[in-house]
Amino acid sequence: MEKRRDFIKKAGIATAALTVGTKLFGGSAMGFSAKSYNRIVGANETIRVGVIGVNSRGDGMAGVIASQKNTDISYICDVDSRTIPKAIKTVMNAKQETAPIAEKDFRKVLADKDTDAIYIATPDHWHSPMTILGCAAGKHVYVEKPLSHNPHEGELAIAAARKYKRVVQMGAQRRSAPVLSQGIKELHEGVIGRVYLAKTWYTNARQPTFVKAGPVPSWLDYELWQGPAPRMPYKEGLIHYNWHWFWHWGTGEALNNATHEVDVARWGLGVDFPTRVSSIGGRYNYKDDWETPDTQITTLEYPGGVALTWEGRSANGRKVEGLDRGIIFYGEKGSLDTGGDSYKIYDLQGKLIKDVKSLMKEDAIDGRNTSSPSVGLDTYHVMDFLDAIRNDRKPNCDVEIGHKSVVAMQLGNISLRVGRDLKIDPKNGHIIDDKDAQKLWSRSYEKGWEPKV
Repeated sequence: MEKRRDFIKKAGIATAALTVGTKLFGGSAMGFSAKSYNRIVGANETIRVGVIGVNSRGDGMAGVIASQKNTDISYICDVDSRTIPKAIKTVMNAKQETAPIAEKDFRKVLADKDTDAIYIATPDHWHSPMTILGCAAGKHVYVEKPLSHNPHEGELAIAAARKYKRVVQMGAQRRSAPVLSQGIKELHEGVIGRVYLAKTWYTNARQPTFVKAGPVPSWLDYELWQGPAPRMPYKEGLIHYNWHWFWHWGTGEALNNATHEVDVARWGLGVDFPTRVSSIGGRYNYKDDWETPDTQITTLEYPGGVALTWEGRSANGRKVEGLDRGIIFYGEKGSLDTGGDSYKIYDLQGKLIKDVKSLMKEDAIDGRNTSSPSVGLDTYHVMDFLDAIRNDRKPNCDVEIGHKSVVAMQLGNISLRVGRDLKIDPKNGHIIDDKDAQKLWSRSYEKGWEPKV
């Protein structure tokens, strides 16, 4: 069972060799060694961060990172040339003195020995491969959820982080939320007795999605965008968001959004890997191009008589308990509800007995208010990442913690795709006695792009 971390301090912040083909690095392999980068950044030394993927999420996060003390954005990198000027402007608006370098190819970011860390906000199929490459190049890594496209990649990312002694933080910001952390502490101390069930959900009212064949636009390096994924013809409408709904690149709503709530649920329950996973769902509302479900219910059973459920409704935005997403913990003496950096405790009859509100503005959570990042959860999580680098420690959502939460929903997707329950080894999360399901533990890769440690 993962160790429970020290909770938020004064300001709310808890103070591979990768084998690659020559295709990866334009005809020459990178000769980085862990030893040459094995240094601890001093408390007053500037940490230089390369931001990779800035179309949307990465743009806002570039500003959050640039706003931190003794931190500079060294590169703004994206395969879409249109996105780079805006992100550079975001960084400069955050009062950085020197403009970051504009770059299309992330491999040049990794090759710069003066860059200490990278931030990754690429499509899912790039998350683990780029994390592994970053660790091998001596970079610390902040990677957005989900950590991986498939469970095997997550295991490789853990191996790379440990081999190269790099800090790897997954973007599960609630792990650094000061008020929520206090709520989880109360949960662990028995405020509602033994906790045996966590219910999580996500709702939205997305519209139908259709993609069609078309020419690759001049502003896009589609070859590099595909990277480790086997080659597919370009389709209009796929980039920059609808790739989420195709198994070839994305992981569906179960990893696009459920990762946040399921991670909190697993944290509160104090569990690692499940023993049984069941998931049903489909593209029920619309008949369009989605391969991943718009409606999905996943149930995970854990050792010790503990269960976790997730309900995803992408095509019907009716809220649950007044929230479009959230978590409820059920225990012997009552329940605890949370969604962001706040929580409520109820007795067994549903009477509210404690209401602890967030110390920050709700619209700032998750970086939605990027004009004021200092009050958002993103800032807490980034500060934890930077502090972990400076103090040579694991961050609040270390790569291994992130993997356990991500693999939970990946197993749900596998159960959905094979159409049956899965029996799971609780020691490592691996699927037992199901050859068809086990095939989905990993994926095929474009030749020369296979991630290895």
